[in-house]
Amino acid sequence: MTLKKATFAAGCFWGVEAEFRTLEGVFDSVVGYTGGRMPHPAYEDVLTDTTGHAEAVRVSYDADKLSYERLLKAFFEMHNPSTMPGEKYKYRSTIFYHSEEQKKAAEGFLAELKAAKLFELSVKTTIVKAGVFYKAEAYHQRYYEKREAGVPEGSL
Repeated sequence: MTLKKATFAAGCFWGVEAEFRTLEGVFDSVVGYTGGRMPHPAYEDVLTDTTGHAEAVRVSYDADKLSYERLLKAFFEMHNPSTMPGEKYKYRSTIFYHSEEQKKAAEGFLAELKAAKLFELSVKTTIVKAGVFYKAEAYHQRYYEKREAGVPEGSL
């Protein structure tokens, strides 16, 4: 097994995490905050949209079973990169690359996507070097799985 990391922001992290977890080859996923200036932000801080952080998902995947290109394809299938909910900065569309290889793959994929003009508005996705990733609070982790299992919302 060749474990690698990939990090994406595509709006609210709950649904994005749930979607990534359905892909064969995804070993684990964690939701959190990245891309901003505030150290150790809490959810309430990120909600203010003043920290610079995005709600993001860090995916650990087996590169022998799942390609980074397939993760990129899934990322763009799970959200509309031309309009973000309420245009909130914390909900921006961003690919956080962990290597030059990921950066080149993301740039190529994004260029092809823009050339194909699949979206009515221009694609707003940015490509940024991955930095410090702050894991979100426990009640955010695997949120949809907990809800489907009947875990009461107050105990999430």
